[in-house]
Amino acid sequence: MTDIPEEPSGPERVIGTPSPAPTAVDVPAAPTAPTPPTPVLDPPDAAHAKRAEQLVAALFVLAFLAGCAFIFSYIYFEVGQSTIHKGANAVVAVLRSNMALGSTLAVALLALGTGSMIWVRHLTPDIEIAEERHDLPSEPVDRKAFQHEFAEGAAMSQLTKRPLVRRTMLLATAPLALAPLVLLRDLGPLPQTDLRHTVWRKGLRAVTLGGLRPLRPADIDAPGSMITVIPEGYSGDQEALTKAGVILIKFAPGELHVPTNYNAGTLVSTMNWTVDKSIVAYSKICTHVGCPVALYEQTTHHILCPCHQSTFDAANGANVIFGPAARALPQLPLTVDADGYLAAASDFTQPVGPSFWERG
Repeated sequence: MTDIPEEPSGPERVIGTPSPAPTAVDVPAAPTAPTPPTPVLDPPDAAHAKRAEQLVAALFVLAFLAGCAFIFSYIYFEVGQSTIHKGANAVVAVLRSNMALGSTLAVALLALGTGSMIWVRHLTPDIEIAEERHDLPSEPVDRKAFQHEFAEGAAMSQLTKRPLVRRTMLLATAPLALAPLVLLRDLGPLPQTDLRHTVWRKGLRAVTLGGLRPLRPADIDAPGSMITVIPEGYSGDQEALTKAGVILIKFAPGELHVPTNYNAGTLVSTMNWTVDKSIVAYSKICTHVGCPVALYEQTTHHILCPCHQSTFDAANGANVIFGPAARALPQLPLTVDADGYLAAASDFTQPVGPSFWERG
């Protein structure tokens, strides 16, 4: 009997495991994700990159110097109250200030922007990057990918490899960052207690706004008259007149009834501050937003603000009877001086005009 050779047996299968299935020849292999090319971080021309780096650094230094010049110009070419009354000299001072500020700020911004563009165009590689947007929150794998891409982008920007560019860029932005601190000077100085007082004081005469003529009580002879007066000697001080404008109103006998009012222990109105119990003085500045009250109705004794129609009762302490004003017009204490002219007995005992943050 002829012996038949045995076929080689395959690997033994463990009981409980499926038998291996042959791979079909017509099934294509699963595609594998292509490996992204490693980006080139350094520019191809090292000499050109070095020249670009030096140019960027020079522009950033120029921006720093121009920024410092801007701050110096703002302090040196000062335009304020000291130049208001100097005529042509004031115009020249404003011109010099504008030219210095405009030119230095333009050079600082232009040098900083030009340096940044040269940095991006000549020192960083030209790579197009597309990123898909996904719903938030990001998956942990996406966060790791972002960290990797951020580090890669920082490397491509050459920010860490070129300390000269980095340091001069920070130097260039330093004056521009400090400039707002200097510009904040225009918001000051703080008013302190200036809003609570005017230039009126005891014995200071009231003069007419147009002719600057002092008045005696007999000069206001017609009941129902209203005259705007200002403190004597302050006709050219516009800052003082913004708070010191006063209206004088003449009443017929028995028509004026100013109540005695106190506000937080301070006397704010009384008949004792009138002259002959017929002439009273109120602030001309509306307590709503500071408009000048200029309309007066003789028959109703109402003072009307033309801006927002706040209405005050002149015969009763200028109390508010209509409109958005929150408080009465402050009353100026009146007296008659030794020569018989109308004068202030004191300053207003409460702030004139609209309320402010410290008064409420």
